[in-house]
Amino acid sequence: MKVLLADDHALFRAGIASLLQAAGHEVVGEAGDGIEALERTRELHPDLVLMDITMPRCGGLEATRLIKAEMPEVKIVIVTVSQDDADLFEAVKSGAEGYLLKDMSNEEFERTLGGIAEGEAPLSQGLAAKILEEFVRVSRGEGAPGGDRDTLTDREQEVLRLVTEGKTNREIAAALFIAESTVNFHMKNILSKLHLRNRAEAVAYALRSGLVEITLPDA
Repeated sequence: MKVLLADDHALFRAGIASLLQAAGHEVVGEAGDGIEALERTRELHPDLVLMDITMPRCGGLEATRLIKAEMPEVKIVIVTVSQDDADLFEAVKSGAEGYLLKDMSNEEFERTLGGIAEGEAPLSQGLAAKILEEFVRVSRGEGAPGGDRDTLTDREQEVLRLVTEGKTNREIAAALFIAESTVNFHMKNILSKLHLRNRAEAVAYALRSGLVEITLPDA
């Protein structure tokens, strides 16, 4: 996997680059701000951009929107110190495939790399729970649109339910007694049929459509 690192701290970029290279990935370039990240992405065509949020000239969220508008095939994962809910939700709305915190362990980071390559959204359990809770609140206000879910097969709906529970493709394959490659195939079909960009949007759809119901604890 070809990776571009976008962060205004050279020492952090060097540390992440070492981890990526040790895991067999190729660091094709680095950027110190959002404008440079856009330019380097145009030039180098990476598979993945690891993007900080707070950078000079142009922040990571704006850079994510610009890159996704021009090159939607490029995966972007936010890597930040920010645990602010607004940053998390804005990153997902901007098109980022995942959101990681810089205080994660080396082992946790290395485990996410394989999932990113498989198209799985890298989110810690706590951050995933925040997204689910927010989507539930939004869905209660909007109601279920209906209609689109009829385009999914029964098996695709099963896969989508398990995605919403936070299961990886490997765990879904084990639960349904099918090959992991088959799960990957179903996920591509789900995103294509529903005109969605990533797993986070698939979770939002499942909640809004009423396909999955989640009960939040009383405040």
